[in-house]
Amino acid sequence: MKKASIIISFYNRVDQLKLILAALERQTVSEFEVIISDDGSKEEAVNQINEIIEKSTLTIQHIWHPDTGFNKTKILNKSILASNSPYIIFIDGDCIPEIHFIEDHLKYATENRVVVGRRVELSNSLSKEITREYIYSKSFDNLWFKALINSFKRETRKAEEGIRLSSKWLNEKFGTTKKGILGCNFSLHKKVLIKLNGFDERYIYPGVGEDTEIKERLKNGGYEIFKPKYALVQYHLWHKKQSREGEKEGFKLLDETIKNNYIQTPYGINKL
Repeated sequence: MKKASIIISFYNRVDQLKLILAALERQTVSEFEVIISDDGSKEEAVNQINEIIEKSTLTIQHIWHPDTGFNKTKILNKSILASNSPYIIFIDGDCIPEIHFIEDHLKYATENRVVVGRRVELSNSLSKEITREYIYSKSFDNLWFKALINSFKRETRKAEEGIRLSSKWLNEKFGTTKKGILGCNFSLHKKVLIKLNGFDERYIYPGVGEDTEIKERLKNGGYEIFKPKYALVQYHLWHKKQSREGEKEGFKLLDETIKNNYIQTPYGINKL
């Protein structure tokens, strides 16, 4: 059994998936499986993924369902059930993990803790420089510094989030439990997700909901949400901002969770 399953939320962007897989091939630990959590990609993308899986040195599952709109939470729940590891790490399909990413998630994992990471928001120009060849090179190890220089032009944002220190003592001492969950970079034990009944599947709009809602239920269940100070780095590739059309409905559902002090959602994994 692998130590961790890294679940990648995915939709059509095979070009970005190839970058993520390149970064996963360079991880400092190898005892993990990859789950591509596919919210209804087109046949062309599915065929490309099948070719990638056949050639890859990584252990990869592709979990797919038909495209009926934005159903990220539904495919995430299916991916949780399909996972073969006791620990699950979530990332988005436009986020490139630094080479110590999985090592760091496992390092700070405890039974009653959710581990939350950091995200550098790369500029459009810098995102275009990120290729598989770049990730395989030593230059990728110093991307945090290049992002920092780029931030002086007011392009890359949150470049300081790319600074990583290996000291567990320092990260534990100066880490925080006062932040929320970053949906593209968090991890916890699978048995906790099963206890919570996974994600609330009523969230059918991007941008609002699935991470904030599950954060409330985790807190209601007495779980610590911990963010180390300088660890768990990933690089977010630039894209246009998503629509916020479902924001009002998302907050309405969130208020329901808060009002009822839900720990286990009635609208999650057990529907499967």
